[in-house]
Amino acid sequence: MVLPKHMRLKGHKCFDFIYKKGTRFYSTSMVLRVTNANTKLYFKGIDSQIKPFVKCAVSISNKVSKKSVTRNKLRRLFHHHLARRLSNMIQEKEVWAFISLKPSCMKISESDLLKECDKLLIKSGIAK
Repeated sequence: MVLPKHMRLKGHKCFDFIYKKGTRFYSTSMVLRVTNANTKLYFKGIDSQIKPFVKCAVSISNKVSKKSVTRNKLRRLFHHHLARRLSNMIQEKEVWAFISLKPSCMKISESDLLKECDKLLIKSGIAK
């Protein structure tokens, strides 16, 4: 399952902006980068009349697992969890979130990974 279209981050300029301006929140197996959205980086055709929401992306490098099947399972797991967790959240401003998994995440069970993700979302102020 992929994230709904209105929750996806797109374009390298958005990712560059998050890396430069985003606040980092660390845990043992992942890093969450969060920043307020920069509306100047939007692509043409995106409707700005939609209510503020959270746009997310998940990055899983080859250092986590050399097998693409494993990386894709983790990506789908996080996309499903984020879509379910953040779809009903109403934000004052639009927020961009970027999750990077560390190689140590392979030693942890999936349920513990999702709990850790929830802790980071709460710590960053996105979720309550």
